Amino acid sequence: MNEELILTNARIVTETEVFTGSLHAMGGRIVALAKGPSNVPGAVDCAGDYVIPGLVELHTDNLEKHFTPRPGVRWHSRSACLSHDAQMAAAGITTVYDAVSLGDMIEGSARQANLEAMIHTLGEVADEGWFRAEHRLHLRCEVSSPNILDSFNGFVTDKRVGIVSLMDHTPGQRQFVHEDKYREYYMGKYGFNAEQMEAFTAKQQAASAQYSDPHRRAIAAACQGRELILATHDDATSDHVEEAAGLGIHFSEFPTTVAAAKESHQRGMKVLMGAPNLVRGGSHSGNVSALELAQKECLDVLSSDYVPSSLIHAAFMLHHGELGWDLPAALALVAKNPADVAGLADRGSIDVGKRADLVRVADTGDMPVVRVVWRQGVRVS
Repeated sequence: MNEELILTNARIVTETEVFTGSLHAMGGRIVALAKGPSNVPGAVDCAGDYVIPGLVELHTDNLEKHFTPRPGVRWHSRSACLSHDAQMAAAGITTVYDAVSLGDMIEGSARQANLEAMIHTLGEVADEGWFRAEHRLHLRCEVSSPNILDSFNGFVTDKRVGIVSLMDHTPGQRQFVHEDKYREYYMGKYGFNAEQMEAFTAKQQAASAQYSDPHRRAIAAACQGRELILATHDDATSDHVEEAAGLGIHFSEFPTTVAAAKESHQRGMKVLMGAPNLVRGGSHSGNVSALELAQKECLDVLSSDYVPSSLIHAAFMLHHGELGWDLPAALALVAKNPADVAGLADRGSIDVGKRADLVRVADTGDMPVVRVVWRQGVRVS
């Protein structure tokens, strides 16, 4: 933490401008910014590359893919965590909220079998100092699950938990208002035939009718008085948003309609969308596109969701694409704004006194290439 870092000949992106100059960090913090080159011996010549703040990820499912790289395969826990972490750092993400699912649509799923190992190993490896990025926890609570309260109460006291989100993936509403997309997703993922899919759907709808509302209220109430950020998930209607506001929700993840996103804004909730949605040009579930929300000025935060590299890619697409956002505004969606939502005032932007979480980026015009990553002034990738 006492290391000194000096970058020169860099296009430095602050909250308000881009300038060619130098940056000086000491003890993990930025201590000086200057326009023009530095002549200090040992300064790192960035050769005109951008230097941007380390990205802040509020919701990624990427860890699950490393624990279960193929159906029926459960990978070594520490190896899975370290591989996931390396992928985060290589994508320029220096702070990550690992989204772990409590409760599941599928009984006996690998997701639930891995849950305790994921949370335990994340904490163990972090405490040993092996991670490149800083890892925190985001508890994704499937409120239609019969046992969700027991699972939630078992993990909410973990010191790394910072975000709790309330989800309901029942077909016919929210993310899966288009039931054809629901069938396509679950039949493809779990190999259901038509009869099995019909029985599965009926079971999920019955569970949602019985459990979703009381579980949603109970979990939201349990988060009050704790230093936890609450998120709603896949809101589609004004009723969904009204309910979320009444529960004290801080931000809206992946709203599925323009109306829900706009009303979330009106009620003071920030709106998060998936960067893969923006990079692909639309939602894989057939819902509203992130680009449309950006056009309508109701997009605040991007999440890499299931593709780590999409986070920085999407920000540069907003800069180079049809909207032509200036780079500070585009990068705010992946750095400053998520840091603000999570209450992390010490990071998310390049300024004196902030953490020296920094990313050196070459802009190819087609997509950005992450060249070097520093966390608290120490190179991690």
